[in-house]
Amino acid sequence: MKNYFLLLLIIILYSCEKKILLVKKETIADVYYKKAKEKDQDSAFYYFNLAKISFLEESDSAGVGKSLVNMAILQHNKGDYYGSIETSMEANKFLRNIKDSIIKRTLASNYNNLGICSSYLYDFDNSVKFYKEAIKYTNVTENNYVYHNNIGNVLTTLKKYNDAKINLKYALNTKDKITYAKALNNLARAKFNENPQYNALPELYEALKIRLDQNNLYEQNSSYATLSNYFLKIDSSKALYYAKKMLEVSTKNNSKEDQLQALQKIIILDKDNYSKYFVQFQILNDSLQIVKSKAKNQFAVVRYDVEKLKADNAKKDFEGLQKNVGIATLAFTLIGGIFYYTKRKKRLQQEKELEVKSTQLKLSKRVHDVVANGIYQVMTKIENQEHFSKDEALDELEFVYEKSRDISYEKDNFKNSKEEFKEKISGLIASFKNSSVETYVAGNENEIWNGIASSTGEELYQIIRELLVNMKKHSQADRVVFKFERINNFIKIQYTDNGIGISGDLIYKNGLSSTVSRIESINGEIIFDITNEKGLKINISFPVS
Repeated sequence: MKNYFLLLLIIILYSCEKKILLVKKETIADVYYKKAKEKDQDSAFYYFNLAKISFLEESDSAGVGKSLVNMAILQHNKGDYYGSIETSMEANKFLRNIKDSIIKRTLASNYNNLGICSSYLYDFDNSVKFYKEAIKYTNVTENNYVYHNNIGNVLTTLKKYNDAKINLKYALNTKDKITYAKALNNLARAKFNENPQYNALPELYEALKIRLDQNNLYEQNSSYATLSNYFLKIDSSKALYYAKKMLEVSTKNNSKEDQLQALQKIIILDKDNYSKYFVQFQILNDSLQIVKSKAKNQFAVVRYDVEKLKADNAKKDFEGLQKNVGIATLAFTLIGGIFYYTKRKKRLQQEKELEVKSTQLKLSKRVHDVVANGIYQVMTKIENQEHFSKDEALDELEFVYEKSRDISYEKDNFKNSKEEFKEKISGLIASFKNSSVETYVAGNENEIWNGIASSTGEELYQIIRELLVNMKKHSQADRVVFKFERINNFIKIQYTDNGIGISGDLIYKNGLSSTVSRIESINGEIIFDITNEKGLKINISFPVS
């Protein structure tokens, strides 16, 4: 039977393993990622999204993070700055292993994207924070210069010129000509913004020449914008000239954001034709807002379509695996049932044995309390009291007999007693008094026992009786004192005798171990003072409820 189940389990596991391997072969996260790199921006977003989902299925967090960063940059390029920030933030959750150099580089690029988008949204303080994070994670020297340039540019906008110049001068160490031109142009901007008398033209013209030599239209826009701003209060005709150059180049480059900036400058500077340029500005601005809105919706639709496609494929895969999973589940259930039945049977047997032992211990304790100590108390009365008649002895023994019959029924004798607990305690202590032993009681008043639980009272009665029996058997004392007092919600009992005392190692050999366990059962404490040369002192305390 066991061999049959083992063979069945092996067959099922092998079948499932083959299916799992097949699913892994169908995962094409890397293919999607490479294809996204080859496509135009619109299609690239679609394939990066497919790659992200496939990487998720492979539990490849680095792949998910890289895909999301690329998606965020594409959103930024389309002007969806809020959406780009949201995607970048999502990417950070997956880029955790910062010891990996690729992940660190990806994180740096992601924070740089967050800085750029925040700057476009005029959130300059957060832009600075994000650029600083990019610098912290970058492990590519040239990228480091780019990030310092970016942070210097934003700090100039915030009018923090000293910090801006420090970052921009550092960025001039780059070997990349375009990055050098950026830093030089921005450094000149910081200097003349800080000091309008500063002659920034040599640096601005040098930066423009590099950009013209590199035929970089986007960067030329930056130079023309800076030059226009520089001449704005010095020579309005030159300011207008560079604003129009910016409009010309940005139109060639199809950079609508730069066209809007150029038109804003021209509207202010060209008094004769400002209305024409204002109309152009309005049309372009409306068009740009529509493009941004479409891009945002397009990204949302792409994500929805890809998620739906993957969900449909996952459903088909699930239906294909469902049969094998059902068989595997049945096999595991049968095998588990056999093991469970065997284990449960063994556990029930052990519980039954423990229950029997527990019942035996409990009955043994009750017999000791009710029968042994009860009979010993009767014997003490017969021995100590001269006028203790035969009828009284028979009544006492009958009482012990009745209580012994109640053991099997677990009856609470204390609860059924009509005698005041004060009188019961006093009577118990007095029963051990004889011609050679004097017993004394102090503080045993009704108020002491107010609110005491019946179970606590029963345990306390047995504790006091055990102390007296132990005294009678072992102490050789002729004077025994019980002192009762109640402080707040605690009852304190002090037992003292003038017998031979007891050493620490004999406490548990003289029948007092049961006393200790009883005290613990009512959350109390018992202290044996064995420092005296003669006699024994015991302090007991316990809460009333």
